[in-house]
Amino acid sequence: MALRPQWEWRLDAADGTDVERPGSPVFTSQYDAEQWIGEHWRSLAAAGVASATLLHEGEPAAPPLPIPAV
Repeated sequence: MALRPQWEWRLDAADGTDVERPGSPVFTSQYDAEQWIGEHWRSLAAAGVASATLLHEGEPAAPPLPIPAV
C-alpha cells in the first residue's frame, strides 16, 4: 500500500517561534496546501503568523512565505 504524500504548513511568529494555533491541516497535494494558505492568510496574520513554510513529508519544500500583517 502506497502512502499518500503529505503537505502542511509550518506557521511561525515574527520572532521565529512556531505558532501552534491555528495549526495547518495536512494536505495530499501541494495545490491544496497552496490554495488553503491563499484563503486563510488574513486569519493567520490576525493570529500572529508572520511566515509560513510549506513542508513536504516534514521537510521544507520552499522558502518561507511572508504573511503580511492585516
